[in-house]
Amino acid sequence: AAAFAEKDGTFTNTERRVQRIRKAVPAPGRAKADWEILSELAAKMGYPMRYGSAEEIMREINVLTPSYGGITYERIEQAGIQWPCPNASHPGTRILHVDRFSRGLGLFSAIEYQAPAEVPDAEYPFVLTTGRVLYQYHTGTMSRLSPGITERCPESLAEIHPADAKTLGLADGQLVKISSRRGSLQVKAVVTERVPAGTLFMNFHFREAPANRLTNPALDPIAKIPEFKVCAVRVDAV
Repeated sequence: AAAFAEKDGTFTNTERRVQRIRKAVPAPGRAKADWEILSELAAKMGYPMRYGSAEEIMREINVLTPSYGGITYERIEQAGIQWPCPNASHPGTRILHVDRFSRGLGLFSAIEYQAPAEVPDAEYPFVLTTGRVLYQYHTGTMSRLSPGITERCPESLAEIHPADAKTLGLADGQLVKISSRRGSLQVKAVVTERVPAGTLFMNFHFREAPANRLTNPALDPIAKIPEFKVCAVRVDAV
């Protein structure tokens, strides 16, 4: 697939602004624009899509998608327009919700509580939940290159409640082994009341202690999201 500077078309960012992009360099080798790839796939699946350009596709979007009705290439030649923009005289919508939400105050759907796929037991008595810390980002491939960030948060830590630490005979800063049914790793313990008793918290930013080696890949039945935020683990002093 061609990269952003190797194709013509539009990008829509997270503030709903549709902006033009223009080919600056040719795509290497056999790389193609996204619309060309999708058109060829559709043809192989028995649905020919005979477009000649990204602009032609945009004209079809103007006809079929009301919120993009007035966002033409001519209008976004110099500056982007935020959808919804229903017609060519509409300036676009800078703020989506001003006086009211589009469907009232909200939509609530009551559901029955379902326990996680894995709950604590005698062998694995703690709940592990994972998340971020302020000073790192995701797997640390970018943020760990910054000396200042690394100085503030140099390693993965496991937060444990003082009552649990006392029961296990653990001291603050002590190296512990955390194990689940899928694997184990070693990190330093942080004794803190930020977590409730019976629960451990680990960040997932450090390859030296990859928290998702422990977590449960069981899928939510509706959203199909893995249960990375709750699993049963055991803690042992190293």
